[in-house]
Amino acid sequence: MKKLGLLPKLIIAIIVGIIIGKTNSEFLVRVLATFTGIFGNFLKFVIPLIIIGFVAPGIGELGKGAGKLLGITTGIAYLSTILSGSLAYFVNSTLFKYILVPGSLSFNAANPEHSLVSGYFTVDMPPIMEVMTALLIAFTLGIGIAIVQGTTIKNFMNEFQQIVEGIIRNIIIPLLPIHIAGIFANMTYAGEVATIISVFSKVFILILILHFSILVIQYFIAGTLAGGNPFVLLKNMVPAYFTAIGTQSSAATIPVTLRQTKVNGVNDGIADFAVPLCATIHLSGSTITLVSCAMAVMMLHNMPVTFVGMIGFILMLGITMVAAPGVPGGAVMAALGILETMLGFTPTLTSLMIALYIAQDSFGTACNVTGDGAIAIIVNKFAGYKLQKENDSVQF
Repeated sequence: MKKLGLLPKLIIAIIVGIIIGKTNSEFLVRVLATFTGIFGNFLKFVIPLIIIGFVAPGIGELGKGAGKLLGITTGIAYLSTILSGSLAYFVNSTLFKYILVPGSLSFNAANPEHSLVSGYFTVDMPPIMEVMTALLIAFTLGIGIAIVQGTTIKNFMNEFQQIVEGIIRNIIIPLLPIHIAGIFANMTYAGEVATIISVFSKVFILILILHFSILVIQYFIAGTLAGGNPFVLLKNMVPAYFTAIGTQSSAATIPVTLRQTKVNGVNDGIADFAVPLCATIHLSGSTITLVSCAMAVMMLHNMPVTFVGMIGFILMLGITMVAAPGVPGGAVMAALGILETMLGFTPTLTSLMIALYIAQDSFGTACNVTGDGAIAIIVNKFAGYKLQKENDSVQF
């Protein structure tokens, strides 16, 4: 099991959870519900720490080599993320009504034989601060680090980030499959898992279509501005796309993304600057996945989905996911706070979001890194460089 990746483990956990739920054994379901309750409370406790531990250093790192080029790159990356989230919102608002039944996952508490069961006991783990307080502290510290350019607080925050990342890697990620198994066992016991599987298979297909659509838009804009063929430029990034599917990490894919960006004719210095930076601040694919899964979960639970609420959520996503931890599902971990405060997600819903997001994580990451190449082309144009060459063959 240790050699398996997170996604295979989650798939196994979902299958095991469904099997346990199908046995109709209330004892087993309640045992798992006890674990999921405790784990959910721990996750709620860790959320403010995740926000401070990753958002503050992430914003602080933007102070490195601050200048016009940094501002341009950051602005374009943020606009790309917002465009991606907005595209997902408008498409989903139009199409979800054909593939989702609002309220179909609102559990019927009046029927004990078909409702979620609670655990045998719970352990309260109140967070040390509210999520919005953590966000404000993260922004304040991050901007302060970038402006002051000191080393004391910066080093402290970097070490704190390592501690929080250790919690994610060594506690949350390893225990997450058990948590997901418990959730699916409970939903199966309540008779709702068939709805989830049938509905989200359609949602996932729509997410992939949105990923490819935003990449075409990004490279059409980049190609138009830089005078290159958008489809040739996009084709040359195919190795980076498939590498990211395997690594599930934008950072781990940087060498391939960098090479293919240079194949597209971007100036070496611009590529060396823009690609690593965008690997941490540009998450267009992850934003599409998060927005789509969040809207689906809300509609299935009969929660109101409004333009104002979702646009605010998308705008905050572009900020809170800066320097999302380099672990599988890092973006959704960074987004848990605003899912809770801005969209009203409960611990059960946030746990379901984690499972749904990670199932698409590799494709979202692939969309992220491929889009980084388009941003590098645009930055290259703004910096006054022309594409040095346009290679019609895919470089492996």
